Amino acid sequence: MSIAERVEKEYLEAYKAKDKNRLETLRLLKTAAKNRQVELMQSLVPLSDDEYMTVLLRQVKQRQESIELYRNANRNDLADKEQAELEILQEYLPKQLSEEELKEVIEKACQPYLAEGMKAMGKVIKSIMDTYKGQVDGKLVSEAVKARLQKA
Repeated sequence: MSIAERVEKEYLEAYKAKDKNRLETLRLLKTAAKNRQVELMQSLVPLSDDEYMTVLLRQVKQRQESIELYRNANRNDLADKEQAELEILQEYLPKQLSEEELKEVIEKACQPYLAEGMKAMGKVIKSIMDTYKGQVDGKLVSEAVKARLQKA
């Protein structure tokens, strides 16, 4: 079952169960996906799982940034709402890599570029993010790759 089909199915279930939070979150996700579909000018062709994952990751990142801003502004009510939406969206992401797995991935990805040093940081991050889309946090990868390449 594709991500889009799963979202649609769970959207209908949330509608029938009158689960307001889940319904609103999935509605926003579906709207963002539809907007992306229009951007790509493929209104007759549904988004691929890869494209849908990109939309989903954007929505997750947006929620994370909102939570941080709301907490800094001492608006915990809004931060809690965003946190609830974030938890719903994260159900659609693939399983996250553990810390040890991430270290192994970074070590493998950095090996060919150690001689280049920090110049290769972008290449390494891009290869990891492309390979493990949705399974790793970009900030963590960036920090870990930077630390690894500085050691070299």
